Amino acid sequence: MSTLTAIKGFEDRFSPESDTFTYIERVAREIFFRYGYTELRTPVLEHTELFCRGIGTETDVVQKEMYTFPDRKGRSLTMRPEATAGVMRACIEHGRCAPDAVTKVFTTGPMFRYERPQKGRLRQFHQLNCECLGPVEPAADAELLIMAMRFLTALDLKDLSLQVNSLGCPSCRPVYRERLHQWLCSLPQDGLCEDCRRRMETNPLRVLDCKVPGCKELTADAPHILDANCPDCRAHFETVLRLLEKAGVPYVVNHRLVRGLDYYVRTTFEIVSDQIGAQGTVAGGGRYDGLISQLGGPATPGLGFACGMERLALLMPERTPARPDFYMAVLDEAARDDAFLLVQKLRDAGLTGEMGFTARSMKSSMRQAGKSGARYALILGTDEFAAGTVTLKDMDSGEQTSLPQPEVLSRLSGASL
Repeated sequence: MSTLTAIKGFEDRFSPESDTFTYIERVAREIFFRYGYTELRTPVLEHTELFCRGIGTETDVVQKEMYTFPDRKGRSLTMRPEATAGVMRACIEHGRCAPDAVTKVFTTGPMFRYERPQKGRLRQFHQLNCECLGPVEPAADAELLIMAMRFLTALDLKDLSLQVNSLGCPSCRPVYRERLHQWLCSLPQDGLCEDCRRRMETNPLRVLDCKVPGCKELTADAPHILDANCPDCRAHFETVLRLLEKAGVPYVVNHRLVRGLDYYVRTTFEIVSDQIGAQGTVAGGGRYDGLISQLGGPATPGLGFACGMERLALLMPERTPARPDFYMAVLDEAARDDAFLLVQKLRDAGLTGEMGFTARSMKSSMRQAGKSGARYALILGTDEFAAGTVTLKDMDSGEQTSLPQPEVLSRLSGASL
């Protein structure tokens, strides 16, 4: 019988790699709570129509990358390729959308896209998402961008670039779309990839997001969408930039930044790093004022962003894992019950450590204590059991001390301060 292995693009993570993801989530909760966000957990499986309506049928995500299948009743279901559409569905369904109120939620969990696995992007990958529903004011955009940068800074990430753009609104973007379409038609068509030739007709802005070097070079002088922004969109964007400057958050205006999803309007942004190759985006998002009504909810403004946790992990400096406080070594089987109960007492008091389940020799026990990385070894042998004591060994200095069992807790608690 052949050995079963993980599916390509899906990975198992043991400690210490899994510890990095836990740490990212802990820092995220700490930062996001400061800004008034609460946690929302949504299903990984949704009706396919949600993503077709929410993301856009002409996006690569919907056309090429979704894990979609019929259930036993023939209904088309999809494993979520991103979180925002599911969050909008949940907020609509549970009455959390209202233009005169503010709802702030964040989510974390696995997403699924069928694409070529690469460094920092697998077919099952993990995201942190923040969504802010209700405010239309540019201050909300600036706050979101600042929070995203504060979060990444709290992870001790370096050399990040905040790139921003404005995609206009339903009033002014069609003007730019037509201008861009005409300009693209004037280019030598054989210089564009097959996808871009198709996008020219279906969604010209997506041509600017193409990663093919030849397409990027050929479209380097494309018209800027900011030049087509209406006065309201221009004033909105200028306010966002002004607030970023006042908060001391540096940024770069990237005229090619359109993002890969159709629902964005006005402010859009990415936070990028040059330390993880061509796919250097570690966070991205923007404003999506029409998305909630597009999905059947009330006309409610909204904005948000997502962070890829695998990419964050690649950028994070190596962290030293927390050291256990103790390792309990049992040398005499008769001492096992005493050792077992003492270990539970130490853990109940907030100390960390483990116990050898089998009575071993001193040499074998100390080898196990060393592997555990504990600061102290607690030794319970025949003599200690008879005297009601424990030998405490400092694993760094080698110094040993005999203590009555009731004093072990106070000694270790003082040492762990």
